[in-house]
Amino acid sequence: MVLFVYKLADAFPSKEQYGLCTQVRRAAISIPSNIAEGAARQSKKEFTKFLHIAKGSLSELGTQFELAHLLGYLSPAEWHAMNDKLTHVDRLLSGLIRHFRTRK
Repeated sequence: MVLFVYKLADAFPSKEQYGLCTQVRRAAISIPSNIAEGAARQSKKEFTKFLHIAKGSLSELGTQFELAHLLGYLSPAEWHAMNDKLTHVDRLLSGLIRHFRTRK
């Protein structure tokens, strides 16, 4: 998803270079980074905490892309594809959180 986000952000207007473009990239990178950091921790509880942080970053990314859509920076096809990816990653994170919550 990060690569897809970078591709979409590259097409944002140049006036967004240090605004929305930077924000979507940071939020996107934060998702796998938090998963990796949590996986390196010593407990399932800590891993679950970082999975929740990753979900927060995913939510932030969704909000930012909603704004990009409303501002006309995305085509309808790009908006639909981004929503599909956000939904898919949300389901994956939710499944991992449920898995670790039930296996204490």
